[in-house]
Amino acid sequence: MKYSLDLIIPTYLPDQKLDLLLERIRKQSVQPDRILLLNTIVPGHEDCVDSYVDKYKVEIHPIDKSSFDHGGTRDYGASLSDAEFIMFMTQDAVPVDSHLITSMMQTFEDENVSLCYARQIAGKHGDVLEQYTREFNYPDKDIVKSKEDLETMGIKAFFCSDVCAIYRKSVYDALGGFVKKTIFAEDAIMGYHMIMAGNKISYAKHAKVVHSHNYNYIQQFQRNFDVGVAHRQYDEIFGSVQSVPEGVKLVIETAKQMVRDKKYLKLVDLILASGFKFLGYKLGKQYHRLPKSLVLKLTSNRHYFNS
Repeated sequence: MKYSLDLIIPTYLPDQKLDLLLERIRKQSVQPDRILLLNTIVPGHEDCVDSYVDKYKVEIHPIDKSSFDHGGTRDYGASLSDAEFIMFMTQDAVPVDSHLITSMMQTFEDENVSLCYARQIAGKHGDVLEQYTREFNYPDKDIVKSKEDLETMGIKAFFCSDVCAIYRKSVYDALGGFVKKTIFAEDAIMGYHMIMAGNKISYAKHAKVVHSHNYNYIQQFQRNFDVGVAHRQYDEIFGSVQSVPEGVKLVIETAKQMVRDKKYLKLVDLILASGFKFLGYKLGKQYHRLPKSLVLKLTSNRHYFNS
């Protein structure tokens, strides 16, 4: 395939992982035409990504902290590109090898594929539970999903992740781009619209990035509270498919794997973490019934509600 591709990365007080990400991007067998950093400005840290301009040949586009949004900011980045394909990554997703982009782009040889997302692998310091969760959500097999899979796969049919994903720009633009206001799930919302429009979503097992978080129980609660908020706000999408059963399946499969690996003590961690996730999600789905003062204590993104 001959194509043009731009890489877009929102950044916020990045650490050394961004440096490693960009270093490995510049070693890819296929190079992006442009790399755009959408850098959220933090007073006192305005120059935190300036060194990357010459080092990795990137462009910096400043974003005011008050205007950042998971969907709106990424859509702004997309508007800066006239490439055939746009690739999104988060600042803490590190390519495993030099074939990340090549592995993803091969899936677009099918002209009906409009979105491809990469496999996420837990880091070497990742918690055991995080490792199992990644293996469940990002299995060792290629997958192509379409509208016909909604009935059997439920929410998994349009599950994808902007941690590392490539979109066919013509389809992205035709569908209006990312939603401009969302606390979470701009990728899944776009994925839903793409498959409903007759397109396909691909998952490339050989396209791998190291990406994981060791969240504590409170952070798990807050993150899933925000997921619940997004699902409530876009109920016409997430309310049309089954989501909770997929979470139950994750818990069951993870428990089985822990038993097989004789990680019996981690079963307690699994039960507690799952409980916090479930409670957070359920409360997030009812956020509109809660006083704002309480919502601000339950969310991981106070800025979203204050704006």
